[in-house]
Amino acid sequence: MFSNIKSDLPASIVVFFVAVPLCLGIALASGAPLISGLIAGIVGGIVVGSLSGSQVGVSGPAAGLAAIVLAGITQVGGYENFLVCVVLAGFIQLLLGFLKAGVIGYYFPSSVIKGMLTGIGIIIVLKQIPHFFGYDTDPEGDFAFFQVDGENTFSALFSTIGNISLGATFVACLAMAILLLWELVLTKRAKVFQLIQGPLVAVVLGIVYFLITRGSDGIGIAPEHLVNVPVTNNVTELLVFPNFSALGQASVWIMAVTIAVVASLETLLCVEATDKLDDQKRVTPTNRELLSQGAGNVLSGCIGGLPVTQVIVRSSANIQSGAATKLSAILHGVFLLVFVLVVPGLLNMIPLSVLAAILFLVGYKLAKPSLFKQMYSLGWTQFVPFIVTVLGIVFTDLLLGIFMGLVVSVVVILHESFKNSHFLHREEENGEIKMTLAEEVTFFNKAAILLELDDLEPGSSVVLDVRSTRFLDQDVVEILDDFADKARQRNISIKVVADGHTAENPESYREFFRLAW
Repeated sequence: MFSNIKSDLPASIVVFFVAVPLCLGIALASGAPLISGLIAGIVGGIVVGSLSGSQVGVSGPAAGLAAIVLAGITQVGGYENFLVCVVLAGFIQLLLGFLKAGVIGYYFPSSVIKGMLTGIGIIIVLKQIPHFFGYDTDPEGDFAFFQVDGENTFSALFSTIGNISLGATFVACLAMAILLLWELVLTKRAKVFQLIQGPLVAVVLGIVYFLITRGSDGIGIAPEHLVNVPVTNNVTELLVFPNFSALGQASVWIMAVTIAVVASLETLLCVEATDKLDDQKRVTPTNRELLSQGAGNVLSGCIGGLPVTQVIVRSSANIQSGAATKLSAILHGVFLLVFVLVVPGLLNMIPLSVLAAILFLVGYKLAKPSLFKQMYSLGWTQFVPFIVTVLGIVFTDLLLGIFMGLVVSVVVILHESFKNSHFLHREEENGEIKMTLAEEVTFFNKAAILLELDDLEPGSSVVLDVRSTRFLDQDVVEILDDFADKARQRNISIKVVADGHTAENPESYREFFRLAW
């Protein structure tokens, strides 16, 4: 595991800096104690990272669950009761893993996965612009269109114009310059610049700038523009534990199932996405991932943490920073634990605008303009689900956007299935019409075949070729049986050809196919 430490250590530091504000922001957006987001980040890094089969995925509190957590805390009667839901959700995920439900992850269309990555990239860019300029009314990690501060993604951009903080903006511009210099120039000049990552230098610069300008009204950075990790001499004072007496509440079980299903789907989607981003194209075992996420949620809930999933923002930052193995995810969890326990005050000197600059580049790399051109070139069957997913994520939230993309993908599949269930070939010499059915014909194909049969002219001679067909849905057989009476009335002759069996105007197509197959 430690053979790739030169790649994994720098990447883990970048992910650590990205994770801190996201853990805190998601906890704030969820209406939960701030420490709960950090606990979930620590568990996601150390525990889930150790158990997972994903080499580049990073787990922690998920922005996609923030709205569910916020509503759930109220519905079940407080955060202590909600923690019971998290523990139960973990056990349900363990059960799903043992039942090998991870196979669901392989059924998400590539166009939707790419749309998810691009949509998240755009959201990251749009959401970081206010933080870049020191407008921090909405917490980091709130990726929904309608924000917890009462604004939406685009109204916040307009509000930023009149609320620019000079100090935060200046240090963000310096950080961005360093990041671009590192990315475009220095890493290509010497290996030392690959070991010492640009984001680390940018964060150190931000802390130094804060210390030098502290107290200055003009170019200083106010406390509300800094990371805000809870500081205490005894961390256990901040911990909240589950109230297991709430197990008798039906609402607790309903919420547990909701969290388990949504967290599992979000994890499986992220697994598919990270596997696509991984340069080595390694395949994550999805059932093992459900087991590791379940174990993580059981532990996170027991010690006061938010629900844990694999998350794309931290995972993509991990991949972009050159992580080679899951050691990076584990180390980022270790850093979270150490800094929260030992030096939380140091984290509270990091300007949010510097972290916004780091996230800005992460988002841009996920949503490069060239990807839109590439997807468009693949045709409308790929581009439409892709663009619907992107727009859905930008204008609603992650899960609803993905659902919209999946719905459009199903419509596209139905359309293509309608076209490809069979083909017709008219023989010029004897006037026969040959209808050849596809290898698999399902109820999706009913409409197309029914329309073709109804369009036959009276007196036609039809050859129905099913020699290549391996599966014929009973719904389609019923259509043929129903059409037999119409065929006799319209003097249409139908010859059915299967391997070793041929029949002229069979009385029962169901019986013919039973004998033929």
